[in-house]
Amino acid sequence: MFRLALLGCFATANAYLWPNPALDQVETILYEILPGTTGIASFVQPCDTFTGTGGTTSGRSNAADWIRTAYHDMATHNVTAGTGGLDASIRFAEEQARAENAGDGFSNTLTVLAGFSTRYVSVADTLALGTVIAVEECGGPQIPYRAGRVDATEANLPGVPQPQDPLQSHIATFAREGFTQTEMISLVACGHTFGGVTHSAFPTIAPALTDPLNTQSVAHFDTTNVHFDNNVATEYISGITQNPLVVGSNDTTNSDKRIFGSDGNVTMQSFANSPDLFASTCATLLARMLDTVPSGVELSDVITPMPVKPTTPIFTLDGDVLKFTGRVRFWNLTANANRVVLLLWDDHHGGVRNSTLLSSLKSSTTYPYGVATSFIFGNSSDAGLSLDAAAGIKTMRFSVDGELQDQGGVGFAVQDGFAFSTTSCFFGNNATAQYDVAVRVLCFYSLAVLTQCRSATA
Repeated sequence: MFRLALLGCFATANAYLWPNPALDQVETILYEILPGTTGIASFVQPCDTFTGTGGTTSGRSNAADWIRTAYHDMATHNVTAGTGGLDASIRFAEEQARAENAGDGFSNTLTVLAGFSTRYVSVADTLALGTVIAVEECGGPQIPYRAGRVDATEANLPGVPQPQDPLQSHIATFAREGFTQTEMISLVACGHTFGGVTHSAFPTIAPALTDPLNTQSVAHFDTTNVHFDNNVATEYISGITQNPLVVGSNDTTNSDKRIFGSDGNVTMQSFANSPDLFASTCATLLARMLDTVPSGVELSDVITPMPVKPTTPIFTLDGDVLKFTGRVRFWNLTANANRVVLLLWDDHHGGVRNSTLLSSLKSSTTYPYGVATSFIFGNSSDAGLSLDAAAGIKTMRFSVDGELQDQGGVGFAVQDGFAFSTTSCFFGNNATAQYDVAVRVLCFYSLAVLTQCRSATA
């Protein structure tokens, strides 16, 4: 399998140019993850976290729900017609009410993940982000992630396979989605390394239990159901699996038994023999699943950590002085006790360059995939850079220990057409504020006063 080699390439590629508000947000969600912090990752740390009824004693996990939701949303895809796919149509009541979408895992998933959608990040993108983060945070491989999914405006046609479907129906369904028989076996195994079958959704498959640590009576697919590993294969091959879709009392609903054995167990045996093969195969197929979108939807390149990423640039006009504040994050800087970091820029007067030392180290934070080192523009008091207002800034670049960082010669475009004025003010407890906005006209600023009044009791 080629996925592990490709991941090395992804780690060094620069997939997009700054500024790009949508991809900037996604990159932060994907790579700036700290255990226990806010954000998508906090809902799968630890991996038995479940935000529905029963919490960690329910027998369920958010990770399993998120992966199942992403697959069911994608499974309406018709590769020939170019319809369906990962487009968040699962959020519509019409789809959730179908027998093929039994259970409350979809609503649970959307309650969490849809809350991370913004004007730049679609609900469909959050479903894909949730899957990637759940797998990676719970012991699985790094999955290449692309952004740009478009949310459906209505429910898609039915098409999710069900446990009672015969083998040929499963093969035909996965072929419609764009997957071969071998890929079907693999993708089912990858998804079923998490979670299980819940009694309330499938009472004829999962029996009611009296386990205080499994209050929702979940019949798990393997013994490590909140952790990514190849036990779904090793337990199946060794004949000790308790997977309810393999050894269930009603053979009609033993869909995993039919699927896994459809090639004489060749694929499952290979996964049982090699955890690395299982991980690399899952990284490939889960990425393909998440990238299955309706025709006409164009996804971004693979999102990787930007080597240099400015954040929150703000211009403030103080008389004839333009102040520029903000931060810049560097990814995986090499150690250097005598580091010299410079900000360089082109202005509106013929591209004259100026430079200033970024002398204030704001933070250095270690994340799962690298270390982020951030500096602020200006000194330790956050006063910012004082510039000639008429000259301003058009494009900026950075120099780290003499090495220029300019996005391959493109630079970092800066929009100084608007600036807040220091004459803006806030008036007491009635929450009345005056915002003065300076607008660049040719090579100078014109000051406009925008007064916004809000009553604290309104």
